[in-house]
Amino acid sequence: MNGAGGFPHGDDGGEAEDALLEEELRQAAAVLDPVPDALRQLALDAYALHDLDAKIAELTFDSLVDALPVRGVTDAPRMLTFRAGRVTVDVEVTGDGLMGQVMPPGSARIEVLGGPGTARPVTVDTLGRFTSEDPPSGPFALRLRTGTEVIVTEWLRA
Repeated sequence: MNGAGGFPHGDDGGEAEDALLEEELRQAAAVLDPVPDALRQLALDAYALHDLDAKIAELTFDSLVDALPVRGVTDAPRMLTFRAGRVTVDVEVTGDGLMGQVMPPGSARIEVLGGPGTARPVTVDTLGRFTSEDPPSGPFALRLRTGTEVIVTEWLRA
């Protein structure tokens, strides 16, 4: 025996077996006890708050809800407006990516959040305009970093 109960000690093969067992358990849990969609959304919303001093930008306009449909237009871009204090962010979401503007213009950094560890930086020009050629494929939010504050938008589905 290699140790208590016949388990090996300090054997690299044991670590590989442990990793394999862990992966099999993860797969079984995903099939037998999947995470409910509502809980997954709550987790994504909570992740957006990992900057505890971040302001939440409220969604003030969403063309899916607030705009009147135009006859004959089937693939119109989604227009969004977020507001946090004096900062406004207008965003157009298409199948080709994101395009928008931060008002008032100034130096800012924007990240497109798609879940834990998937922040994609987006360049903002001196007029506050930004584009991303990487369309969001699921829930997303924007994190803006200005010189003095951090602002996170509400999470939305693309």
